[in-house]
Amino acid sequence: MFEFAQPRHRRRRGAPKRAFPRPLKIPAAVAVLLLGGLVAAGTVATAGDGGNPDPAAKNDLFRPAADAWPVFRGNLLGTGVAGTTLPENPKLLWTFDTQSEIESTAAIADGVVFFGDYEGRVYALTLEDGKELWRFDAETPIKAPLSVFDGVVYIGDEYGLIHALDAATGEERWQFETLGEIYAGVSLYGDRLLVGSYDNSLYCLDRANGEKLWQVETEGYVHGTPAVADGLTTVSGCDGFMWLIDIETGETIHKIDLRGQAASSPAVIGNMAYVATYENEVLGIDLEKRQVAWAYEHEIRKFPFYASAAADDEIVVIGGRDKIVHALDPATGERKWEWNSGARLDSSPVIVGDRVFLGSKRGPVLALDKATGEPVWEFDTGSAIMASPAVASERLVIGSLDGILYCFG
Repeated sequence: MFEFAQPRHRRRRGAPKRAFPRPLKIPAAVAVLLLGGLVAAGTVATAGDGGNPDPAAKNDLFRPAADAWPVFRGNLLGTGVAGTTLPENPKLLWTFDTQSEIESTAAIADGVVFFGDYEGRVYALTLEDGKELWRFDAETPIKAPLSVFDGVVYIGDEYGLIHALDAATGEERWQFETLGEIYAGVSLYGDRLLVGSYDNSLYCLDRANGEKLWQVETEGYVHGTPAVADGLTTVSGCDGFMWLIDIETGETIHKIDLRGQAASSPAVIGNMAYVATYENEVLGIDLEKRQVAWAYEHEIRKFPFYASAAADDEIVVIGGRDKIVHALDPATGERKWEWNSGARLDSSPVIVGDRVFLGSKRGPVLALDKATGEPVWEFDTGSAIMASPAVASERLVIGSLDGILYCFG
């Protein structure tokens, strides 16, 4: 039974646009990481670390970065793998109270944390001590993850608007309106942005001005963040298909039957993509053969998956609404281990070295041993967590539904 976020009443098309206020705070100076330098169309990202075929390329968004978390799942392949480490026993370094629920997964660039809340506010905080630099009011709930590319913050809201904000000041550069709520993060390919909407469409926009370059109408809500690989964008949707779309032309290359609706974002490792569905399955998709290579379903607990998987050469790991963290062999889908958290898991895990970090609806932020699944660290926030960790510069940032953003390191 479909139970994603329900559509909200929206402003009529053609009605006057809302006046967007200027940011409340502007820092004296904030430099933002320049994250360009994508591989050219047609090159293939390698397996494992989401690697780059061109070792000379700068600011590669396909490789986990040590000092940045620029997009949902950390990189454009959606692997959920951190490029930095965390202390053996991370300590709480600071908190920031928004007094509103936080479901939005943060982005991190050049020592600045960007995230949104249910009140529609977008915040920029220093990663060092949580000091507020600026905020922007979109005037409607923000649940989508944020993205930061080349000094611009991109975020979708429940009015269906995509906002492009200057990362140093919070000033709005442009906005683009879709016809449905946006819960997906924004992905990037060269000078093009990719984002899905609840108007059953995947959009490709010009990064400079937000002009629509093409639009592909799917057969259901697009909830997950698009992954990018080999000149294609791969998005799994509520219509039960994984779409393979040529980024340059917007041509649909193929549709792979997922056998159920999907809220999760794909993780791409080499020629394989991993995606979980509302039909209680985790699927390994062969992108060359364009078919399901394997399917995993727990033999007893039949519950849907909302979270996205983290994946590398050794493991595919994901939490489910069955309260279990599942670790699978990426080649075969066979279970390596499982761990029952005692609460529903909608937070997508992140692989940090030999540990897996995620949040829980029960309240704690958890770390499990990657090899065995044994708990090795926990911090109880006292509130449910739906957001996913963002990890950079030996720090982990995550928000909770009681409105507090936590930073550990």
